[in-house]
Amino acid sequence: MIYALLGAIVMFVVLMVIGINQPRGTSIKNWCYLYLAISVVFDGLVILAVVNQYPELTELLLGLSAGAATGLAIHVTHHIFEEGESEGPPLKGSN
Repeated sequence: MIYALLGAIVMFVVLMVIGINQPRGTSIKNWCYLYLAISVVFDGLVILAVVNQYPELTELLLGLSAGAATGLAIHVTHHIFEEGESEGPPLKGSN
């Protein structure tokens, strides 16, 4: 359980450092490469954990995916609010 909690915290902090919604201190291109690198490393660790049946690594990966899902939820929520602001107030009589 501690590995899962540690993984969630680590992933969330990593995503906060590189920027969940906008890049921090880097270009969009480099930001995308960072997200790609995180994904490739994560996939490699999943294969390693499944093939070799490492329970601690499996728990850590569970936490990492929870942290990534939280980061994704924040990112999507940001876009939902942006879309709501750009639409303006609802028209009278429309549902």
